[in-house]
Amino acid sequence: MSVRSYVETGVVVVLLLLVAALLAGQALGQPILLSYAETGSMEPTIDAGDGFVAIPAELTGSVDEGDVITFQSEEVHGGDVTTHRVVEITEEGYVTKGDANPFTDQDDGEPLVTEGQVLAKAWQVNGEVVVIPNLGTAVSTVQSGVERVQHTVASALGITALLQVQWVAFLLLLVSAGAFLSGLLGEGRRRRDRDRTQSRKGVYNAGLVIGVLTLLIVATAAGTMLAAGGTQDYGVVSAEFDSDRPDVIPQGETATWTVTTQNSGLLPSYAVMEPASSGVEVEPEQQYLGQRSEANATVQITAPPETGYYVRTVAEYRYLAVLPPSAIQALHSVHPWLAVGTISGVIGAAFALPLVLLFGTGTIRTRQPRRTILGERQS
Repeated sequence: MSVRSYVETGVVVVLLLLVAALLAGQALGQPILLSYAETGSMEPTIDAGDGFVAIPAELTGSVDEGDVITFQSEEVHGGDVTTHRVVEITEEGYVTKGDANPFTDQDDGEPLVTEGQVLAKAWQVNGEVVVIPNLGTAVSTVQSGVERVQHTVASALGITALLQVQWVAFLLLLVSAGAFLSGLLGEGRRRRDRDRTQSRKGVYNAGLVIGVLTLLIVATAAGTMLAAGGTQDYGVVSAEFDSDRPDVIPQGETATWTVTTQNSGLLPSYAVMEPASSGVEVEPEQQYLGQRSEANATVQITAPPETGYYVRTVAEYRYLAVLPPSAIQALHSVHPWLAVGTISGVIGAAFALPLVLLFGTGTIRTRQPRRTILGERQS
């Protein structure tokens, strides 16, 4: 391949990865690398349909006043994921506001945004959000096309349950992207080796096929772990009086909840639950879950000394138990993404290694039926 071909292929790969990351973020409800505004509440900073670079909360560090954050709201947009600016920081959380809105979200009934509700922070350069015009509009068009394929497949197979699985649409895109990349790489190899066996019918590059299949396995494993995790919000009222309601807690006192964590899959998993806001304790923080099993954890929430409504958050991380619990905990303590990436890599290696040992990474040939000419004499 020429330098130009390598550059063109690289650009296509980057674009496919960005689109896949954005659609995966939509399926997870967690922005990954990119996101976009669906409404005009952040105009003129971010117009409806414009995209922006979304840096995950785990990588951003502290949130400062003036930052534009993406968070899981309680009231704004019906409790949907929202992107607004932080206009004030208090001990109990962040005050947020859309640039186009006359009032803060908290004036409109949204509780103070806690650290655990923050999903990502928009990338800003010199105080200005880096905007990608019309990215959301373009991706929505792609997503609509993928969903149409999903509906067509579901109708053809007569399986309406496929319509309820967001990951089906994402995996369809991923398979298409893998096939497209395979075509690009295969075409480049044929150009270099057009006089060799790779150009013959029925001859395939085993390494390329195994690589694409491994990519799908790794992406599925990572998506499964990310989808199983998330945050749980507890809305509590710090009151001056006792109440029979579990979410009404006298000032400075502590209430206890029992939370059931389930593993409905065939593979055992390892659950980590951690406080994601002040005034929360979880016991135990780590639990092993066998296949199709469940376990209980205790969440204790202490009401602030000031009366009012507050949101307290617990973060849950789920990891497939393919490594010892001590190894998973060590990786998690460095960063949750390191744990997800390492576990997905181990699963991908366990899938690919036997295939490499069996088929190698060179070419494989499929048998072609020998044609017999009618009337030809057989010796």
